[in-house]
Amino acid sequence: MFGTESSLSMFLNTLTPKFYVALTGTSSLISGLILIFEWWYFRKYGTSFIEQVSVSHLRPLLGGVDTATPNNNSSSSSSSSNGETDSSRQSVSECKVWRNPLNLFRGAEYNRYTWVTGREPLTYYDMNLSAQDHQTFFTCDSDHLRPADAIMQKAWRERNPQARITAAHEALELEDCATAYILLAEEEATTIMEAERLFKQALKAGELCYRRSQSLQHHSTQYEAQHRRDTNVLVYVKRRLAMCSRKLGRTREAVKMMRDLMKEFPLLSMFNIHENLLESLLELQNYADVQAVLAKYDDISLPKSATICYTAALLKARAVSDKFSPEAASRRGLSTAEMNAVEAIHRAVEFNPHVPKYLLEMKSLILPPEHILKRGDSEAIAYAFFHLQHWKRVEGALNLLHCTWEGTFRMIPYPLEKGHLFYPYPICTETADRELLPTVFHEVSVYPKKELPFFILFTAGLCSFTAMLALLTHQFPELMGVFAKAFLSTLFAPLNFIMEKVESILPSSLWHQLTRI
Repeated sequence: MFGTESSLSMFLNTLTPKFYVALTGTSSLISGLILIFEWWYFRKYGTSFIEQVSVSHLRPLLGGVDTATPNNNSSSSSSSSNGETDSSRQSVSECKVWRNPLNLFRGAEYNRYTWVTGREPLTYYDMNLSAQDHQTFFTCDSDHLRPADAIMQKAWRERNPQARITAAHEALELEDCATAYILLAEEEATTIMEAERLFKQALKAGELCYRRSQSLQHHSTQYEAQHRRDTNVLVYVKRRLAMCSRKLGRTREAVKMMRDLMKEFPLLSMFNIHENLLESLLELQNYADVQAVLAKYDDISLPKSATICYTAALLKARAVSDKFSPEAASRRGLSTAEMNAVEAIHRAVEFNPHVPKYLLEMKSLILPPEHILKRGDSEAIAYAFFHLQHWKRVEGALNLLHCTWEGTFRMIPYPLEKGHLFYPYPICTETADRELLPTVFHEVSVYPKKELPFFILFTAGLCSFTAMLALLTHQFPELMGVFAKAFLSTLFAPLNFIMEKVESILPSSLWHQLTRI
């Protein structure tokens, strides 16, 4: 034992200051590289790489994963997990990606932005979702019976835009094909007027197919699927024609077209046409009709959206915002109308906390994506892009929003196990928004703000500490050498003390045998 201690002491005495400089410098470099990688990974994916690896790979090895219990094991366990199941179901539904009801035209708007700025406003994930939507809405199993539809079925699956446009022209050479006109209006038309002209041709062809399939829909399942596809095509074309009228300044005509479409197809809520109608009515400043639409769709049994919640807040703010003063309100208290407006703003902010920064122009807007995530940054961009002008038009509305929106977070429990007026804010929004939004030139808004992971703080501290040791060792080699020897001696002192006690208790012959083993 004493030989081991003397050899350790001799080894420490032979170490030169250069060794300590190299050791601390290398440690600082390695921890610095880990810190840079961890920071980059956190900025890109919103989580720590080391923590993710620990949870994904090390935790199962250590037995940290809960084993699944069989279904219907006992009625008591089933009832106790009821609330958790409902909460998880709600979280899944709120993390569903929805088609943006106000999405722009790819050829006339998105592509023009690319030509001017050289930036791609749409992500591959977003465009892939659109391709899946088009295949769902505009194709059916019987497309192979009509040559033009067979060509379009392949066209919707094409990744190359030019190949899709070429296929649409080939389909039109065979017959008047509504879906071919839709593709050309969406992707080839470079102006809204040109898109409107193509959609009118699509409407003429689509109505003919719709009437034909409507009379045959009960003959077989094949005709029923064909009629369902023709209905989707007709609704899509009429909605896009209404949007063209809105963009070309014919807002009253657009409102009439949307109302007629909602009356003709009341069950097709997947297109969310009422959100287009709300935006057009706000443009006309027809607030009574806006309130009537909200009365129908702002119902507890129907899914909410930023458009519904923030439009309701705007209407209540409009009643008091022109005379609202924070100083006067703090002196006399809030009136009933002001309290209603503030509560409506708090409700809207709880549903989507990302919107106020765009409305108050604290964060720059980009073109909205073709798909949105409810309660996420993508939905906030889509709402603010079209509705910021309506908030500016109401005198004092943005001032009231500025004074009251942050008060929402004082009412929401933290951490977010439960919400105040809505279900807890879903944790999946950031990941989906990073896929939907072009993160190259847009910083995704995150709520709640994530604290820096422990391993980033740890590696930052380790890097700083070892860098300081390397600098001190380089400047004061002899002093730091003495300090290092003293530190190591102190570190090993408890071990030496234990070994001495063990030596004194055990017989020397036994210790000799153990050391030989």
